[in-house]
Formats: sequence, C-alpha cells, structure tokens
Amino acid sequence: METTIRIIIQGRVQGVGFRPFVYRKARALGIRGSVTNTGEGVLILATGPPNILDEFYTAVTRYPPPVAQVVRHSREEIAPEHPEGFSIVPTAAEGGLNLQLTPDFALCESCATELKEVGNHRKGYPFISCVACGPRWALTETFPFEREHTSMSAFTQCPACLAEYGDPEDRRFHSQTNSCPQCGIACWLADPKGNKIAQDAGSAFRELAIKLAEGSIIALKNTSGYLLCCDARQGPVVSRLRNRKQRPSKPFAVLYPSMEQLREDLEVSPAEAEALHSPERPIVLLSSAGYRGEASLEAIAPGLNQLGVMLPYTGVLAMLATAFPHPLVATSGNLHGSPICFSEAEAMEKLSGVADFFFGHNLAILHPQDDSVVRMSASPPGRIVLRRSRGMAPNYSKPVDSRPGAASMALGAHLKSSVACIPNDFLYVSQYLGNLDNFEVYQRFTQTVDSFVELFGQRPKTLLVDGHPSYLSHRYGRELSGKWEVTVREIQHHKAHFAAVLAEHGLFVQREPVLGVIWDGTGYGEDGQVWGGEFFRYQEGVIARTGQLDYFDWLAGDKMAREPRLSLLSLLGPGAEAPGSKFSEGERQLYAKLLHSNTLKTSSMGRVFDAVSSLLGYCDLNTFEGEAAMRLETACRDFSLEGASPFVHLNAEGNIPAKLLVQEVARAKKSGRPGGWIAGNFIFTLANLILEKAERESVRKVACSGGVFQNALLLDMLHRISPRHLEWYFHREFSPNDENVSFGQLMFHLNCT
Repeated sequence: METTIRIIIQGRVQGVGFRPFVYRKARALGIRGSVTNTGEGVLILATGPPNILDEFYTAVTRYPPPVAQVVRHSREEIAPEHPEGFSIVPTAAEGGLNLQLTPDFALCESCATELKEVGNHRKGYPFISCVACGPRWALTETFPFEREHTSMSAFTQCPACLAEYGDPEDRRFHSQTNSCPQCGIACWLADPKGNKIAQDAGSAFRELAIKLAEGSIIALKNTSGYLLCCDARQGPVVSRLRNRKQRPSKPFAVLYPSMEQLREDLEVSPAEAEALHSPERPIVLLSSAGYRGEASLEAIAPGLNQLGVMLPYTGVLAMLATAFPHPLVATSGNLHGSPICFSEAEAMEKLSGVADFFFGHNLAILHPQDDSVVRMSASPPGRIVLRRSRGMAPNYSKPVDSRPGAASMALGAHLKSSVACIPNDFLYVSQYLGNLDNFEVYQRFTQTVDSFVELFGQRPKTLLVDGHPSYLSHRYGRELSGKWEVTVREIQHHKAHFAAVLAEHGLFVQREPVLGVIWDGTGYGEDGQVWGGEFFRYQEGVIARTGQLDYFDWLAGDKMAREPRLSLLSLLGPGAEAPGSKFSEGERQLYAKLLHSNTLKTSSMGRVFDAVSSLLGYCDLNTFEGEAAMRLETACRDFSLEGASPFVHLNAEGNIPAKLLVQEVARAKKSGRPGGWIAGNFIFTLANLILEKAERESVRKVACSGGVFQNALLLDMLHRISPRHLEWYFHREFSPNDENVSFGQLMFHLNCT
C-alpha cells in the first residue's frame, strides 16, 4: 500500500544542489512525486510505500549536500496522489520569503580540476561553477534562488549547458549559475582610460602575469567585488600600493597559488588548513615566524608577526594563480576607509589613481562583499572571526524563537557597521559594512536596510538602535521610525555585545548566572560616560553591571582613539615622566588644562591597551584601528607564563584599578624589564583579573565579547590558567568586535527586560 507525504525543508537549501539531490534520491528509491523551491524553502511531494518514505525522509533531512544546512523540517501525510515519476517543477513564488539566504561558495575541487583539464570545454573559463560552488548572495536580486532572480539571467545557456542542466546524472543538473565560454561571462584587461588590451580570458591572464612581473598594480574584478593586486615579492611595488591606497601601515592580505606553496613558506596548523580550504575560504591570519618565502613581509605587514593569507576561491583567482604562480598582495579594491568597489564605472572613477590596469567582466554584482578574515586561538583550537563577510553573510546558522521579536530590525554600531533583521522565522545579519563616518559606507549601510526591506517585502515593526545619540546608525533609526511610524528601542552597546555571545551559545535558556566580560574601545554608557571595560551578570532575562575598569579622563574626543599617547597621558598624568617626551610643551600645557576641567570619563579597556603600547614605545599614533593593540600583542611573541605575576588585583569594589595598572607597567619598564615580558605580563594580568572576578561573583560560566577578545594570546592565557570548573564562551560565528552589535541588539530585544 502506498501513501503520499508532504515534506518542507528549511534552512540553507536553495542554490546548493538540494533539488537535484532530492531528485536522485527519490529515483534511486523508486519514489514518485516532485520537488520545488518555494518561499518557505524546499517542498517535496512524495508517494511510495511507508517504509521507503521513512528511509527517504531520513536521507534528505539528515544527509543533505555538503554545502546545505537543514535547520527545520516537517512531514505530513496528505490525500494520496498518483504521479507517474519524480520531477523538479518550477518555483512556486507564492507568499513571503521564509528561508535562509545562500552565501557565496568557494570553487570546489571538481571545478578546479576542470578549469585546468586539457580537452574540457571549460578549461580556462574563469566563471566556472556548479551546484556546489560559485557566487550566490553576490548575484542575488530576490529569492527563491532561481537563475531569473539573479544577475546570471543576463546570460542564456547554450545547448551544451542546457543539456547539463537537464541531465540528472550531471554535476550541473539544475545549477542556476551554469555557463561556459560559449554562452557565459566575458572578461577583458584594460588600461585606466578603459582601452582594452586583451578581450578574452586566455590573453587577459597572460597579460596580467606580464604586468604583475613588471611591477604593475591591478584592479581585478572578482565575483564579489574588486581586489587590488600586485607582486608580493616586490617591496617597492607594495609600498607604492600603500601610498596610492592611502594605507600607510595596515597589513595587506596575500593570495597564495596553492596550499603546497604556502606550506613551503609557512607553518600551517590543521585548524588553519581547514579554514583555508573551507567553503567560506576566508583570509586566515598565520604566524609569520620563520617565514621561508620571497614575499616582502615588512612591506606587507610592517612590524607584525602575522600574515593574512588566502587561497584562490573563484575561477578568476585560480586562473590568476596559474598565470602568475607566486604570492600576490590581494587587498580590498577601495581607498582606505571607503567601501569595496563592485562596478566597472565605480572602479574606473575611484581606483584610476591606484591601479595601473583593470581586469573586468560583464557579470553584475548586486551585493558586494569584502573577504572574511579569521584567526585561530591555540588552546583549545578555536576560530576567532575578525571580519564576517563573503561566505559567512547574510545568515545566522541557528534557529531563533522569533515570536517576541518578529519584524524587528537592528541597525548596529558605528565603526564596524552591520544590519540584522528578523522578518520571518529566520535571522539575517548583513556582511561587514565599515565605518559610518565615511559617506559612501553610510550610503551602503542605508542601501542594505532598503535591500532587506525589499527582499522580504515588509518594513520592520520595531527598530533597534545603539544608545549613543551621535551614532549615525542611531540617527538613521530615529529618522526611519518617524518616516515609517514604527517603534524604536535603544539597546546599550555593551549589553548588546553580551547578548550576542549569550545567544551564540544558547545561554539565555538556562537559569545559572553568567559573568559577562565586555572589553572594547568605546560605547555609550547608561550614565553618559564612555564605557569599554565592563563586567556584567546575566540571570533569567536580566543583565546587570557588576563591575568595571575604574574611570579615567576621556580626552579630545575621537582623537584619543587615534593617539595612544593621549591614553597614556590621561592614565599617568601630564607630569609623569613616561608621556613627557611624547608631547611638545605647548601640547602638555593644553592637555593639562583639559584634564583639569574635564568631566567626561571612560572605562575603556581598549584605551588601556593603547596606553601600555605607547608606554612601551610600540605605537603613539594609530594609522589604522587597533594598531597599538596589534603591536603590543606582537611584542609578546616569546612570552612565557613561567614567572608571570599579575601587576594588580581587583580593588575592594570589584573593579580594575586602571591607573595603578599602568603605573605598575611604568615601574616595570623603569626597572629594566624587557618590553616583550612587560607586554605579556600585562595581558596575563588581564586574564588573572577575569578569574578573580569570576571567583568573586561565584559563577562557573564566563562569556566574553568586545574587540579586545580578538587578541588570541588573551584567549589562550585564559584557557591555560583557568581552573577546571570554569566554562568559557567566546564568539565563533560572529566577530567579537562591533560587527556583532546588530545581532546582539536583536538578541537582547528577544530575551532581556
């Protein structure tokens, strides 16, 4: 006896080869019916014997295609149907969108092989893809994910591609991004005036290799935006790129042709190798100790002991690596602080003074994205996301209870902006957008809001904003609330950070108290001061502040974050010896007056890192955000816990004595202690202070967020010195920095009073 069941599968199930997978499984088991994409996900109607249907249901929900993620699934028996076979039917675009969106996927091994395979008609075709790889979110106009809903709709498949598309046994069966040299995307190489030097892939990449070897800088249009590339072995060329891009010392990423070549130059741990080969294919920060290659490290990452590397993740980059099999600087195609360029016209306008030549193509990019960036902590091995973008955005992988926060949108922070929303049963978080002080970043931020509203076909009923009244995200939220006549709710910056890490680990649902350690640069406090070194306690829906870094003077507004020497001056005072040589007499008198009349205070741990970095002579003026902290961590490369001793302990109020801490660091420097030991012992002190706070609060669970926790050495020390009863929670899916604030705002809104 046969029955018919209706199956709905939700999650990341479109644009991942799910329908072809279901089709093959059904045919193999002799099941009749159909599969289609809908606004809810994937809908399957299946007819067959009950025991075979059970086997089929288990197979399609538990063992999906490699890049798919099943979040929810359901089945119900319906009135018997009598189909003749099994088919993939056109998308039913009824109702609203209620599924996860599909991120871009790195080039798979099969396509990488075909790209070089003699006799294969896609040999040398830079835009090769299949159901398991290729751009998705970058090209998406709307969902469900079908070719006509993407910018691939501009390209009509040739007979050969259509035959693959319709063949159940072919790897490109129902591949929506399918194309080949006969019917697909055209590319070229041009000079800064737009004159084409080469007009096909073969000649374009041959010319690219010649130009790179000659020392040219190339603006290369990838499938998610432009990259600026040059030969990483030529230090003067890298320096020229720095000057043109207005990026004096921030490190560049390096594209290696292959893992084999990378391993010849650097040590790569198993966890790092896994990240480099993952479908997200991010930039991974590796230790550059013992570097054995030819890349000019001092020009690429001046003064640092880390190198950000990535492997080719698109056909374009794989072709480039084949044509020029050497390490390449591959940095975002923008001017410093501006968003990544993604159209030919924009690149020609903004990068004409940077690039010597332009590689372009006629595939429209709809959602430009920077490369994601991660690093690994050592003990235990774990991923620290530094930038969440291509391959990671725009989904949140875990299901959420959206009922309390349905139709909510969070507008995030200011410096590392992102947008998050819950328009249905899923939660979406945009890619990293950047600093909203930059007008073009602000434009992209507002466009992202509009894009989410258009994509999901509804305006939010509640807008969530940071409490800082001067943040542009706050102001825009207030503007939209009036325009749309919807509610706006302010969420304190550091409570959003805490809520983000609590949500990642499912800690809202248990009753045991959790200590939150939220350390970053700045955030508007509930008392009007500048917070940034906070202890919180969460229990049963309530987040309460239970301690802090003791307040010290906030000087000169945003200038303090750009000049670490100002943090040192504030913490030690203008009369102290340590900051004396860092200021002119006129500056000392000016800042002494400001300190005397100042009323704005800060508890910023980020500024304490700045002060110590300045004190030890590593960085007085930041040329990029976080530079002082990065140089301080670099100085700790040889630090050993043996003989480590905390500079200070918590005071009677359970707070961190900020000024005493920096005074003790100054005393250690004056006594002749090496800078590397002092820097390492400073970070050890911070780890020890967290343990002291956990003991005073009598908690077993400690959750950490904020930009300070991008410091892998701090995380490693916490694990190494921690008593066994403590349980540690760090971000794994989001960056600890302000990129997670939009997500945290939503999580606070859903779970906290």
